[in-house]
Amino acid sequence: MLGGFVPPRIAVIVVGAVVRQGDRVLFVRQTYGAMKDMWGLPTGILDSDEEPHLAARREVREEAGIVAEIEGLINLTTLDYFGGPMLYLTFLARHVSGQPTPDGAETDRATYLALDGIRGETVGPIEPLCRWLAERVLTDDVQVLHLGDLSAYSQVFAYRSTYG
Repeated sequence: MLGGFVPPRIAVIVVGAVVRQGDRVLFVRQTYGAMKDMWGLPTGILDSDEEPHLAARREVREEAGIVAEIEGLINLTTLDYFGGPMLYLTFLARHVSGQPTPDGAETDRATYLALDGIRGETVGPIEPLCRWLAERVLTDDVQVLHLGDLSAYSQVFAYRSTYG
C-alpha cells in the first residue's frame, strides 16, 4: 500500500437486454459456467471500445440471432463476479427481425416466452434476476431511461443542434 492509497478494483461491465415481441420476451439457454442449462437474457461483457447499448444489441444478435432496437436502460445492478465487482446494465429492446436461433457456442436454445411460461418455468430453470426483469417488462412495471436521456452530453448536443 502506497501512503494509504488503495488502488480501486475495476468492475467488469456486463450488458444484457430484455427483448420484447408483443406479449413475449426473448430467453436463451446458456451452455457454460454458473448458468449452464439455465435460461436467461442475452448477456455479455462490454468490449472496451463499445457503447453499452450497442453491446447489448450485439449480444442479442450473437446469442439469439435476433435484430433488436434498444429503447433504453431499465436496470443497473452490482453483483459478485468471481470475487470482484460486476456492474450489470440491462436494456429494454424491441424485436425488429429474425427468428430465435442459438449460436451453438454460448447458447444452445433460444425462444420467446410469455408471462405464464416464465412464471411456470415451462422450459426449465430461469435465472432469478432475468425472470424478475422479464416479468416487470411484461407487466409494464418498469421505468425506461431512454437513450437520449442517458448522458448529459447528448442533451447538450441536442440542445446545440436545435438552438445553437
